[in-house]
Amino acid sequence: MLTKFCQMATKPKVTLFVDTVSPFAYAAYHLLRNDPLFRNVEVEYVPILLGGLMHKCDKDKWINLERLRWATHFSIPMLSPGLPPDFPAPSLPIMRCLASLSSTSQLTSALDLLFKKHWADGIATHKPEILKQTLVELFGEEEANKVLEKSKAEGKETLIKNTERAFDEGAFGLPWFSATNAKGEKEGFWGVDHMGQLVQFLGLEGELQAARSGKKGWRAVL
Repeated sequence: MLTKFCQMATKPKVTLFVDTVSPFAYAAYHLLRNDPLFRNVEVEYVPILLGGLMHKCDKDKWINLERLRWATHFSIPMLSPGLPPDFPAPSLPIMRCLASLSSTSQLTSALDLLFKKHWADGIATHKPEILKQTLVELFGEEEANKVLEKSKAEGKETLIKNTERAFDEGAFGLPWFSATNAKGEKEGFWGVDHMGQLVQFLGLEGELQAARSGKKGWRAVL
């Protein structure tokens, strides 16, 4: 029993900061959610406002070529060759809604659908009527209205705190990973192209060989 407890206590952990406006946050999210490489990793998803973070850091946005390159490498559903409507669309209302969600299961369900609609299907999820329609599709009419109402104050405040947290942890763009390995060591990683370093830091040695022989994206970063 003690051995089992110790194993549970040393489970690798990753915090991924996300904004649905970022194709690279989408790519990282898709991998953490779907790649078996991370099945034994505890993942926390934190909605932030990328525009607010970029304003703090005075950094430029990444190029369209990289978006398509990584989507191809990892077989991630991605709109091509064009971009979603009004890109970069204002994601503030979306992120406030996401920040107001009360459970991880609600958040991941919402991120799954919003990322897919925006980056795979090219739907203008930032438009109020489409955002509400998406929330209704996810949670039903009554709960969707509650989420929209909570987003005005509670979601706004949580999003500000989340973005400050990302900045305090070293983030200057997305995707940003704050990782803790089995030894309790902590380190930050930026970008899909650094996910190989993230995998190694987390001590996922048992998964590395399969990853190298599988998707060519992993062969590119490991």
